Amino acid sequence: MHDKIFIRGLSFLASIGVFDWEKQQLQKLELDLELATDIRAAAQDEDLNKTLDYASISERLMQLAQSQHHDLLETLAEKMTQMLLSEFNTSSVTLTLAKPGAVASAQSVGVTLIRPYPQMEQQ
Repeated sequence: MHDKIFIRGLSFLASIGVFDWEKQQLQKLELDLELATDIRAAAQDEDLNKTLDYASISERLMQLAQSQHHDLLETLAEKMTQMLLSEFNTSSVTLTLAKPGAVASAQSVGVTLIRPYPQMEQQ
């Protein structure tokens, strides 16, 4: 399957970080996402129920991020990918979670997770 649904630049506030001051205030996070899916049935019938709903996915991701404090970006990104694989009709997730301004000399820092890992094509 080569079809992908994507969300780029989803921005929200969440409680994240290991330092005491980070536990006292919300910080901005940014998320980019690609989900593998087969869009043919949705395209043929023009039926939202046969595809991945961007709004529902975005809302669910923000809800998860804001449900509790996370010390590490890695922990939150892993929870997000596992949630997407279990709750939405997708066979793989590529998720980039960034924390702008975390390092003064960098525009942004973050992690990219690919679940499950792509398999090598046989030749």
